[in-house]
Amino acid sequence: MTFSRQEVTKAIGDGLLSFPITDFDSQGRFDEASYRKRLEWFISHEISAVFVAGGTGEFFNLSLDEYREIVRVAVEVIDGRLPVIASAGLSVETGKAFAKAAEEVGADGILLMPPYLTECPQDGLVEYARQICDATSVNVIYYNRGNGILNAHSVQQLADQCPNLVGLKDGKGDIQALNKIVKTVGDRLVYIGGVPTAEIFAEAYVSIGVNTYSSAVFNFVPEMAVKFYKELRKGNKNVVKQITNDFFIPFVDLRDRKAGYAVSLIKAGADIVGRPAGSVRAPLTMPTQAECQELKKLIDRVK
Repeated sequence: MTFSRQEVTKAIGDGLLSFPITDFDSQGRFDEASYRKRLEWFISHEISAVFVAGGTGEFFNLSLDEYREIVRVAVEVIDGRLPVIASAGLSVETGKAFAKAAEEVGADGILLMPPYLTECPQDGLVEYARQICDATSVNVIYYNRGNGILNAHSVQQLADQCPNLVGLKDGKGDIQALNKIVKTVGDRLVYIGGVPTAEIFAEAYVSIGVNTYSSAVFNFVPEMAVKFYKELRKGNKNVVKQITNDFFIPFVDLRDRKAGYAVSLIKAGADIVGRPAGSVRAPLTMPTQAECQELKKLIDRVK
């Protein structure tokens, strides 16, 4: 861990957060050389933290050995220039194993994903997260999505029990529920917007004090992603409206055609701009050629 808790909290609380896709070769194996180039390109832009092997990076499709190598490479390439946040989750024991691997190779924190598959009661979710938090010394950000949605009372409980819990990432887009959490827990945590294509929610997020979000489209239109974030924070509604209408609304329409396209389209976009990362792994599928042509038109529109 290169950065202190205070430094990580500051980084994830103000600035654009990047979530790189994971590079696979033609045989579907992790492509280290390509990934190294991608990360160097990423950090040449104005971002505040790098979340590796996250949802956009297909954490759910990685083995523990692959994950360890991906995080190790990221820590080595980024070399203390920005905080590196990895992921953990699926079950308590698996989550502990991923957290341990991230800590051993020098990550500055983990994004704690929901448990795998099963429906979960609130007290069970708190215990799931607490046990994984207790098993690591690195900073933890809880990803509030899927079957792992915590209510305001549970988030408060978890924050009280886990000093290394530094943030909550919203993956649901329920502004009422998120606002209740923000107002209940206050500045004990940092809050991150994290619904798919978070820019479409960005104005609503900022209105309740959620000042940053994860940008997946940064993978293929980084200049536009940074511009959108800066203008949003400046309160420049005209520019935000124009980019939303020109790019994000039609992109979301394209994304919603098929489950999993929130990740698949990002890999397709990277290929279109000359930074290919291979295909997504099953159960995800890549967009059709016609859909890629539609995506290219959107990219050309905002270049």
